[in-house]
Amino acid sequence: MSTIKSVFSLSAKIVTGAAFAAMIAGSANAETAWDMPTPYGGGNFHTMNITQFAADVSAATGGDMVITVHPGGSLIKHPEIKNAIRSGQVQIGEFLLSRLSNENAIYGVDSIPFLANSYDSARNLWAASRPQVTALLAQQGLMPLFAIPWPPQGLYAKVEIGTIEDLAGIKFRAYNAATERLAQLAGAIPTQIEAPDIAQAFSTGRVDAMVTSPSTGANSKAWDFLSHYHDTQGWLPKNITVVNIEAFNALDDATQKAILDAAAAAETRGWEASMTETTTKTQILADNGINVVAPSDALVASMRAIGETMTGEWLEATGDEGQAIIDAYRGM
Repeated sequence: MSTIKSVFSLSAKIVTGAAFAAMIAGSANAETAWDMPTPYGGGNFHTMNITQFAADVSAATGGDMVITVHPGGSLIKHPEIKNAIRSGQVQIGEFLLSRLSNENAIYGVDSIPFLANSYDSARNLWAASRPQVTALLAQQGLMPLFAIPWPPQGLYAKVEIGTIEDLAGIKFRAYNAATERLAQLAGAIPTQIEAPDIAQAFSTGRVDAMVTSPSTGANSKAWDFLSHYHDTQGWLPKNITVVNIEAFNALDDATQKAILDAAAAAETRGWEASMTETTTKTQILADNGINVVAPSDALVASMRAIGETMTGEWLEATGDEGQAIIDAYRGM
């Protein structure tokens, strides 16, 4: 964790909620105050990056703009964050972009297995899809500020999985439509479980396997309830931070610029932190007794075949718009 924390300045120490507001209020008389719900805990690298973003905005505006970060679903639970921003209940927030794929399949392009499974390819896919994502969000009065990938997704289980057939009938944790479909195609039984509930879900037998990042695995102390992590590096789903357009437009030009500049810095910093997170959290899994194994050729081949099936299904759902994204991505 110390390596990851070094990515951030001292002002990005986890100062959230009322403590953050009190710190700012003590040094300046804030004119504008926003609440920012996030789904993950204060120690998560996404939340650390967002806390630095909020601190940067405050510093750039001399304390006239205060963004109070509410981590871990403490203000608004993950499934409700987007709609809370849209309705104006809060002005800004973070959520997993692919959670919106039930609204429009375009949002789920970063969760197609093996379509983009490295940081370079994930960055290209984001560049190819960002214009359409931005247009879709604008229809709901939202504007993206920055998007940060999770580390590449791997397969966790209570035993080593040699082939895709080993997943048949297993209760499988899903966190979006893509992981639910992956489970179905693998013959597993999907169950939607949010990240804070992973440990309890495994401990109570609601699920027996999952695909997620080494970050989520380490943060949930996966060694307490399973034994194997297969480093499949399947895809890099992104968290996105968005702002209510009406609230943003109500700000003066200088404050808007401060937010956009801080967002650009957060995107650069967040991608770097994600890469560091991949290495450090995979090592933490191993240090705590998880068997970190390379997936078998048979397992990789089956997962790639599932990815090709899901790519075809995604293109059927998205039509010309989806094809334009894939063409742009593959042309980079």
